[in-house]
Amino acid sequence: MKKIFALVLALVMVLALAACSGQDTDDAADGDTAEDNGGDNNSADTTGDEETPSEVTVTSLNGSGTEIQLTLPYDPQRIAILDMASLDILDALGLGDRVVGTAGTSLEYLQEYITDDIPNLGTIKEADLEAVMACEPDVIFIGGRLSGSYDALSEIAPVVYLSTDTEAGVVESVRNNASTIASIFGLESEVNELMSGFDARIDTLASAAQGQTAIVGMCTSGSFNVLGNDGRCSIIGREVGFDNIGVDAEIDTSTHGNEASFEFIVEKDPDWIFVMDRDAAIGTDGAQLAQDIMENELTMSTRAYQNGHLVYLENPAVWYTAEGGIQALDIMLSDLESAILES
Repeated sequence: MKKIFALVLALVMVLALAACSGQDTDDAADGDTAEDNGGDNNSADTTGDEETPSEVTVTSLNGSGTEIQLTLPYDPQRIAILDMASLDILDALGLGDRVVGTAGTSLEYLQEYITDDIPNLGTIKEADLEAVMACEPDVIFIGGRLSGSYDALSEIAPVVYLSTDTEAGVVESVRNNASTIASIFGLESEVNELMSGFDARIDTLASAAQGQTAIVGMCTSGSFNVLGNDGRCSIIGREVGFDNIGVDAEIDTSTHGNEASFEFIVEKDPDWIFVMDRDAAIGTDGAQLAQDIMENELTMSTRAYQNGHLVYLENPAVWYTAEGGIQALDIMLSDLESAILES
């Protein structure tokens, strides 16, 4: 009996020692796992850092207007702006506090960037290269008016040059350009919300424009220039859907249009006439108002005038200098809605 008891006691001691050894092993294993997990956490943090790129590549234009792949710093902190459509988009994305220099503008909704605290970099047509260099930008945004300065500006910082593609349409161009700019800052998810509602508004305007003819033009230097669907105000013909009968489709009117006589307007006798006052848009001193140019005996004999369809676009500076911006698009559509849907 004593022998059996001794054997049982010995067995219990062996099992106890094994359990302690197993516990030590488990504790060590747990310690190793915790250490490994700590290492994994550090690795994850490192991986997270690696997932935040130092650079980003976007599709932009070069000085010749050719699409290129442009590499620039990701999430740049110092932004120089020489294009109002780009400033409009950056402002809508909440990035205005990164603007370290901008071109002058008369646009009311962007006046917070025209202050003594933000250096003036020239105009959207002529950059002050020394001022641009002095503000030490990480990235520079320009529009088509400064394409000739692309190479010089590129010596200072990467230049993002975006434009409105009239064939794709203004709305789609704004969406694409906003997406491009947002991708530079990791804000792609913001674009859909900012663009919401525009397509529906275009559809409503298009219903009202169906079957209607129009002449679209611009008053400048005392004359009236007709515009086609290949440049400024193309949204009226291409997306809203008015039959723009002012010019032959083969004529290039993308810049300032073609000067037209008022006899021509009478001959075409459109249902609607849309007028952008370029001189008012750029603040030309002593210029005739568009209304003074247009409301003459000939034009007043047209159906458009007699039916109250001679429309002066209410915000010409937006149409002329900021087409391509998100907020500009909202203003432009509001101008058309007040003229077409409320007439």
